[in-house]
Amino acid sequence: MYQVVHYAVEEATAIITLNRPEDLNTIVPPMLEELEHAVTRATHDNAVKAIILQGAGRSFCAGFNFSGGFRQWDNDITTDGRWDAGRDMIMVTSQQLGWVPRFMSLWRTPKPVITQIHGWCVGGGSEMALCGDIVIASEDARIGTPYSRMWGCHHAGMWVHRLGLAKAKELALTGRSVSGKEAAEISLINKAVPFEKLQDETRALARQLASIPASQLAAMKLIVNQAYENMGLNSTQLLGSVMDSMLRNTPEALAFIAKAERDGVPAAVAERDGPFGDYSQGTAADKPNPRNVIKLPAGAPG
Repeated sequence: MYQVVHYAVEEATAIITLNRPEDLNTIVPPMLEELEHAVTRATHDNAVKAIILQGAGRSFCAGFNFSGGFRQWDNDITTDGRWDAGRDMIMVTSQQLGWVPRFMSLWRTPKPVITQIHGWCVGGGSEMALCGDIVIASEDARIGTPYSRMWGCHHAGMWVHRLGLAKAKELALTGRSVSGKEAAEISLINKAVPFEKLQDETRALARQLASIPASQLAAMKLIVNQAYENMGLNSTQLLGSVMDSMLRNTPEALAFIAKAERDGVPAAVAERDGPFGDYSQGTAADKPNPRNVIKLPAGAPG
């Protein structure tokens, strides 16, 4: 039984749902272990031909949860309550402990993964989503890396490897978000559709993939993955993870997280994003429609 992930199988598709809707599916310690376990579960199930990753409620994932000052990760990255650079380095570079290797379970499984994005898909949530093979979003979704401005760095590398140089640099330096529609136009993702068609679109694609022999799917996924790994994806992830660790602990980042712990996350992000007028500081036109909600699929709970 999972705490923050829901797993169900519909026909030949495993549907993995991030299940913290009351908190925009922000990432807390159990989520990454449960995500990796669910992907492994689908990989071992011979009846499953494809995987869909989605988020419950009104967002896919709003990134790492730091409402408690990031203290929920203290067991892995601190000593006596203070940041320990050595422990953090061990954690982020470890295949067993690191965040990126858990995200990359989506990349490593031989079964095709369709990421279904709606609402907010930001920070670590975007890193996770882009590790899928085919990414489909609602047109009004917002995808971005606000950590570009404070408290982080690209760590899964997919923003860099999916985009051309011009857009990769622009979005890395500004941290601005793009809508699902714009994300498709710049080839960050595969496709954007109206929210009302999103689930039908991903499930129809999963059924098409299920008509193909598993060995064909595995081979075609492997050859594309290997090409990108040959281009340095693993090196990008290693460097990005180490720099992300450092940039969460600069004087400015520590002041940012202290403000979030003291005054609340809305106050911290308002100060960060105010000069840009986006994310929580944006207009309604620059935000996802909060009425667009994904419900848990049918099937056994867990």
